[in-house]
Amino acid sequence: MKTTMMALAAGAMALSLAACGGKGDDKLGSEVKAAADNRADAMESAADNLEDQAKAERKSAAQQADAIDDADVNAAAMSSGEKAALINGSDKLR
Repeated sequence: MKTTMMALAAGAMALSLAACGGKGDDKLGSEVKAAADNRADAMESAADNLEDQAKAERKSAAQQADAIDDADVNAAAMSSGEKAALINGSDKLR
């Protein structure tokens, strides 16, 4: 009886090893998936940061537009370079 149980246990172990292939591909597949998940997480984080920067840019532009309106700037008296500097954000109304 003891011999039969040992033979059955050995057969079950051999069958489980045969089912997974025993080539280590499960571990490799898991590592590939984990690495892809890490890259995807980094992309999502970068996208979140860009979204925050875009919101800040819009807020800054709205504040600049309000400042220009409040100062009652004479745009006709400004040079095209001064206007361009305000439009592209390289200059702020002082």
